[in-house]
Amino acid sequence: MLPCINKKILGVDCLGCGMQRSISLLLQGEFTAAFYMYPAIYPLLLLLMFLGFNFFFKLKYGHLIKTGLMITAVLTIVVGYIIKMKIIFN
Repeated sequence: MLPCINKKILGVDCLGCGMQRSISLLLQGEFTAAFYMYPAIYPLLLLLMFLGFNFFFKLKYGHLIKTGLMITAVLTIVVGYIIKMKIIFN
């Protein structure tokens, strides 16, 4: 796994910490463990699948779906990070 530069320099996890391990767990079939490792893995996968689908088949409201998925992914990343930081620093 690639090391987190932010964690090495500052000693604090970044917003993406856990994503590599989560993908690895997902590929091993550990779906629950992947979610606990990085909760935003599933919204990000949905977004990537939609972007791939929308690249070949243009949907009428594709931009709204894409925006909604992006907002969901970003909110999940931020909320998951806040929860993780609260647990670490308590």
